[in-house]
Amino acid sequence: MLSATNAMTSVHAQTKTNYFLHTVTKGQSLYSIASMYNVSINDIVRMNPDSKQQIKAGQTLKIPQAVTDGDNKHPRFHTIQSGETLYRLTLQYAVSAEAICAANPGLSAKNFRAGQVIIIPANKEEKKPEQPEKSEDTVQQQKWQEMHKVARKETIFSISRQYGITPEELIAANPELKDKKLKRGSFLFIPYPKSQAETSKQTEETTTASQESGPTNEELFGKHAEKKETPSTIKLALLLSFTDAKGIQQDEQSRMIEFYEGFLMAVDSLKRQGVSCDIYTFDTQGTADGVNNILSKSVLKQMDIIFGPVHQQGIEPIADFAEKNKIRVVIPFSPKVEQVFTNPYIYQINTPQSYLYSEVYEHFIRKFKKSNVVFLDDGSGNTEKAEFINGLKNELNDNNIRYKQVKLGGDIAPAKLIAAMDTLQENVFIPTSGSNTALTRLMPQLTLVRKEHPNFDMHLFGYPEWQTYTQDFLANFYEMDTYFYSSFYTNNLLPEAINFTQNYRHWYSKDMANTYPKYGMLGFDIGYFFLKGMSQQGNKLEENIGNVQVTPIQTGFKFERVNNWGGFINRKVFFVHFTKDYELIKIDFE
Repeated sequence: MLSATNAMTSVHAQTKTNYFLHTVTKGQSLYSIASMYNVSINDIVRMNPDSKQQIKAGQTLKIPQAVTDGDNKHPRFHTIQSGETLYRLTLQYAVSAEAICAANPGLSAKNFRAGQVIIIPANKEEKKPEQPEKSEDTVQQQKWQEMHKVARKETIFSISRQYGITPEELIAANPELKDKKLKRGSFLFIPYPKSQAETSKQTEETTTASQESGPTNEELFGKHAEKKETPSTIKLALLLSFTDAKGIQQDEQSRMIEFYEGFLMAVDSLKRQGVSCDIYTFDTQGTADGVNNILSKSVLKQMDIIFGPVHQQGIEPIADFAEKNKIRVVIPFSPKVEQVFTNPYIYQINTPQSYLYSEVYEHFIRKFKKSNVVFLDDGSGNTEKAEFINGLKNELNDNNIRYKQVKLGGDIAPAKLIAAMDTLQENVFIPTSGSNTALTRLMPQLTLVRKEHPNFDMHLFGYPEWQTYTQDFLANFYEMDTYFYSSFYTNNLLPEAINFTQNYRHWYSKDMANTYPKYGMLGFDIGYFFLKGMSQQGNKLEENIGNVQVTPIQTGFKFERVNNWGGFINRKVFFVHFTKDYELIKIDFE
């Protein structure tokens, strides 16, 4: 992880704008970063012009700070520096350790490290530091002379000469310069010359040493830690859409009923294990008004956990209600939940696209790092997978994995495929569209090459929706030694799936709808995971979410907190492999 520091920059004469540095982590996008800091994407791009094209894990971005230096009456973001402790921050910002812990539920003594961004809550009591503390302005001035906005035709050498420092000192203060050229309009830290910097460092170390006589991080975090409490009866609410606003049941509502039926089966299974639940079920009718009417009921404030809603417009009121009343809320369906970046009580099941793709890329590189990758354009002009394909190409470039792209069409297509292959190496073909139509066009040509050249090492790699095409392409998937990625998958031949399907039929005298995912299984998996976890971990669920051991039927779970003050997203991805030996294997990556 690259080091990060709070900083002050002169953007215009006499006008100062605070900002801090954010280190990009795997899966983050400009949208998610902007959401977690409550700034616009344009704000980030303005300070980081290169980010408009692409951002990568490990890259540092300048993020504008909404408050000014010395303003302790409003929350602000702080990037932990090397050697800083929680105690030192309580002095610097005149806030209590308890307040910082409460504002950053994902922060602990174990992950309190340089580069971590945390929220410093507002000081509402005007508390004064317990001992003299240098102002942040002083600290910053000891580290940086000022910020320099790069002008046209400037070079590292010319800027270094202007401020009386060496190019090496400038690069050390701005690590991104090691691999990039100067870009007009970007900002650079200008450090003091080495002799002044050494004096500053000695002064700061002396002050730091005097401050570190206070409590350690372990002592402060331990002091404010809650004792483990497990509820004797879990109170839960489901806010689902069983009818539309006119009281009519549609296809979507039928899926919600199936989800609810699977959820009830999970509750029954846990009941037989001694887990007690009180269930409150509400019909939102798919509207924001329906959600708000339900939230106005006093009984909702007594819940330990809420599941729902179905529609996007219901997420914001439920998220606000959950944060105000400190109630966990599980969002089962929506892939876009911007509140997860700022609300610590949210669990997002459906992985956001940028996080999903980053997991797929990592697993793909691990699995096919020595392969020849060939992207297949079926010629239809369909670009629904363009973002996935472009991101994968960037990852392949970064890992020195070669690839080609072939546009097929006409009788010469098999010859094009053979020309793109490496006959001595593993070849992975990836269609640039995940549609049924694209597979219909590509599959005959791929299988023809396979039949004419059975010794070629060939694989087909694709998308989650392919599991709904098995009726048309199952034999081809096996023949092509096919892989696809997914967060939802079940093998209907597995004992757990057979068991659940039979039990569902016994309970409800019907079969589940043939959808992706199967909503009955989805309801069971989500209900079982969270209720089992709460029965084991109680109020320590968030700290021990990785220790909840269940065997889902269809849905994978791998929850990670998005930042120290936000909620959790599910990052579980696995590959499904149709082997040439007619075996169906789910590859589970740890």
